[in-house]
Amino acid sequence: MAGNHARPDDQALHAALATVIEPVLKKDLEALKMVRRLAVDDAGRVTVAVELFSPAYLERDSLTADIRAALGRLPGVTSVEVELTAAVVRRSNRPHQEGRLPGVKNVIAVAAGKGGVGKSTVASNLALALSRWGARVGMLDADVYGPSMPTMLGAPTTPSGTTEGKKISPAIHHGIKVMSIGFFLEKDGAVVWRGPMVHKLLQQFLEDVEWGELDYLVVDLPPGTGDAQLSLSQLIPITGAVMVTTPQEVALIDVRKAVAMFKKVEVPILGVVENMSYYVCPGCGHHDEIFSRGGGKQLAESLGVTFLGEIPIDTKVRFGGDSGRPVVVGAPDSEHARIFMDLAARAAGRVAVLTHSAPLRPAGLVIR
Repeated sequence: MAGNHARPDDQALHAALATVIEPVLKKDLEALKMVRRLAVDDAGRVTVAVELFSPAYLERDSLTADIRAALGRLPGVTSVEVELTAAVVRRSNRPHQEGRLPGVKNVIAVAAGKGGVGKSTVASNLALALSRWGARVGMLDADVYGPSMPTMLGAPTTPSGTTEGKKISPAIHHGIKVMSIGFFLEKDGAVVWRGPMVHKLLQQFLEDVEWGELDYLVVDLPPGTGDAQLSLSQLIPITGAVMVTTPQEVALIDVRKAVAMFKKVEVPILGVVENMSYYVCPGCGHHDEIFSRGGGKQLAESLGVTFLGEIPIDTKVRFGGDSGRPVVVGAPDSEHARIFMDLAARAAGRVAVLTHSAPLRPAGLVIR
């Protein structure tokens, strides 16, 4: 860093920060208005506070290094202290309708074209990973016919109840707010409903549940392209959908259909996750691609959407879901937990890209 010079003025400092490109949004810090505080003292010590678009952020070290390098090149700068904070911006691809979810900044739907691909496993670990990063997170189990969150998340720290205002309070599991019809069913009870009843239940979960202030509401959708997907797209502004698939062709075909459905209802695709990509033998380290591998990435490329990552098969993930302690909280130091943490950060990045670049969706979309 330079020395023996007069300290740089504010214009020079801001000009230096305008050369630093944020790697996710691919614009400079000044254009993105991410600089919240910038000061330099008589000794040439610079302090800069930068506000990230989400606490779920993978590029902290590289961004900090770029800021220090850009400011450190200025004559008169003797040291640079970088402070990173985070604030999630509301993304609404159409205005909130009828006061639903007023405190929820972003809704992330987790979807799959067919069952059995691990969609709920991805949804639960995604929500918990966002929470571990430091975001305020809720989980809505919209899989009305096969609600799995009560099992996958285990016993709640605080069960669901009612507030003084006669609203439903969500249950608290591992620090996140959760609502599921499974809370109100007997263990072996079945939901045998037609579409209008599903619509009414989801509307109640959106209007009558006290979700409070959330950065992300993760919605675990049922597989396919049915009533729940259409109802939610009409009832609330879904920020975007994460598509879950396994590598084999039969799953990829159904994902294409689900993507086409979301495009029809004008819900952006945040990206594709390939689950059960491969198996690593714990004894010898041999990789076995049981369901093939790479189909999810190829699908994402062909659709022109982001590939969010691949998740290998592992007993820790299966055991976590069965025991009520998903791997992100049950084995937080494991490789699989790291994979889900990275996946959450990439999904948060895609939400931020939409926030900064995508056009608003018109209100009043009607599906016939």
